[in-house]
Amino acid sequence: MSSIRAKLIRGISAAILRRYDAQSLDIERVRRQTELLGKLQLTAFGVSVDKDTVNGLHAEWLRPKHRIDGKLLLYLHGGAYIVGGCDMHRHLVSHIARAARIQALVPEYRLAPEHKFPAAVDDAVAVYLSVLRMGIKACDVIVAGDSAGGGLAVAMLLSLRDAGVALPAAAVLLSPFLDATGSGASMRTRAELDPWFKAEQLPVISGHYCEAHQQRFPLVSPVFADVEGLPPMLIQVGDHEILLSDSERFTDLLIAAGSDVQLEVWPEMFHVFQMFVGKMPEARQAIKAMGDYIQSRFS
Repeated sequence: MSSIRAKLIRGISAAILRRYDAQSLDIERVRRQTELLGKLQLTAFGVSVDKDTVNGLHAEWLRPKHRIDGKLLLYLHGGAYIVGGCDMHRHLVSHIARAARIQALVPEYRLAPEHKFPAAVDDAVAVYLSVLRMGIKACDVIVAGDSAGGGLAVAMLLSLRDAGVALPAAAVLLSPFLDATGSGASMRTRAELDPWFKAEQLPVISGHYCEAHQQRFPLVSPVFADVEGLPPMLIQVGDHEILLSDSERFTDLLIAAGSDVQLEVWPEMFHVFQMFVGKMPEARQAIKAMGDYIQSRFS
């Protein structure tokens, strides 16, 4: 059973999100609001923040005081491909970095609808290649992402594999958005449980990022991809979110391909609940599990 704090956060956040209509969404306004909200959140204690430019993109390095040298977490932020950035995700990623004792790099890839697919994928690949040129080995990198950032992380891995580039040691996905067509069973089975999203919003959100005929492209919807040869993965998803099937189907694909994958379905949890670390125990527990997993890949 979820904690009292989780239930309270669930109710408050649901009330706020109900104000937004996907059909008439003012993207610039939402960007300003999320940026302001992000600036009000605290970075994890003992984690420094250094601003940088990587391959022409604004980025931040989050460096825990106690960390394993030479290792890197490349984190691709979520936000439906239309919002998000360092401010919005600094709190979450700093806690993951501290739990894993690893420095993290958070790039701000180009956003839709100004920059549609494949701009974000191109940026993610370019940042990864820049990291390799810095002298960091592929085996010393773990890629991670939440929601759209999780889907982008997988798209980046698929692109790197197809190009013959050395892949990261592992990937960590939080409530990944892996099916722009919205064809998963949880779109129906979790429709009344998801406090944040409605299935009918998905075509509008996907339309900002890609054209209708691109929705089944593997780099847009990795549930339709050939996943042979992808690195080990940890996937965390809430049992009460309409994107649950994205994670379940993708896990099945990885297992069928012989990949090492761990799927954690968190009871009664909602989309990217880990964002509320410091406010609810489930988020802290999930981040500890991520930290343990990341350290295990480097042990």
